[in-house]
Amino acid sequence: MPGIVYQDESTIMICRFSPKVTLSLLSACLLTGPVALAAFSPAALADAAAIASPADSAAVAPVAALYDALKAAQKTGKTAQQRATMIAPAVDHAFDLEAILRRSVGVRYNSLSPSDRTRLLGSFRQFTIAHYAASFKPQAQAAFTISSQTRPNPTGGVIVDTTIGGTDGGDVVPIDYIMTNGASGWRITDVLLNAHISQVAAQRSDFGGALSQGGANGLADHLDDKTAHFLHD
Repeated sequence: MPGIVYQDESTIMICRFSPKVTLSLLSACLLTGPVALAAFSPAALADAAAIASPADSAAVAPVAALYDALKAAQKTGKTAQQRATMIAPAVDHAFDLEAILRRSVGVRYNSLSPSDRTRLLGSFRQFTIAHYAASFKPQAQAAFTISSQTRPNPTGGVIVDTTIGGTDGGDVVPIDYIMTNGASGWRITDVLLNAHISQVAAQRSDFGGALSQGGANGLADHLDDKTAHFLHD
């Protein structure tokens, strides 16, 4: 199967990834990339643009770019650190990490000092990148689809619908991205697993415990420990 396949009028883009990747790993920050952020070939993008509106194409592009970077990393990155280096530009391009972190921490984020926010954001970024690097290992394969057309999000922005399924015909699971258009363009601000389980909401519970026990530095240390675990081959 080729790396990208276009099916019928909806122009579904299919990539190959690991069938063993769990939904929790994808949620980290799938969030949504070749490594230089040229998501697909110019011809492929032109075909998609012929069907999708300009607004749809702009919102879908960061997700497609992330998936492309993950595909390249799992194909050629021999170590988790190598894969992290390859994936990092796509994560930065696709996600509004500060918005996700702010919502994951909740109201306590407003009381954090600028230095605490800076350290916490750096740790969260590395955690997100490492999570993907640990998920997409060499020789892995799975089928991802991205709809070229978006749908409105009830609370603002749009939703990009994708699915992940094994190449062996196993279950296909919806993984959707909430996209918000800001000063830096369209960025992912949440990931919905099974079309309704919010990554932000799940992280809020996890982050809240670390914050209560050790404050911002405690949460940053918590994320740093997870990053080190992910990058340990």
